[in-house]
Amino acid sequence: QVELVESGGGLVQAGGSLRLSCAASGTIFSINVMGWYRQAPGKQRELVALITNDGNTNYADSVKGRFTISRDNAKNTVDLQMNSLKLEDTAVYYCSSKMRRTIWTSEYAYWGQGTQVTVSS
Repeated sequence: QVELVESGGGLVQAGGSLRLSCAASGTIFSINVMGWYRQAPGKQRELVALITNDGNTNYADSVKGRFTISRDNAKNTVDLQMNSLKLEDTAVYYCSSKMRRTIWTSEYAYWGQGTQVTVSS
């Protein structure tokens, strides 16, 4: 069994900061890409940021320069530092990770349950 658990969401005023964390646990052979997605009410889930196991990153244009993704390979964690938050950043944020549970299994994308981020004016 593999589990991704997010933490760090909450309510913040526009211009403020939040840090999201996600920890992967369970039977894990390897982790490739880890990342964050978000889904606002009435909208489709969208990519926020990705990071590979060797540290390469990719960001949505809407968050470049404001959000920073990082990971700790030893701890199987990925964080998202969110600065200069805007009203439009309000969404449920989901952690995702492409992992192999064993050497014999294929890579599969796992998802966390999501954490709410609400930015107020």
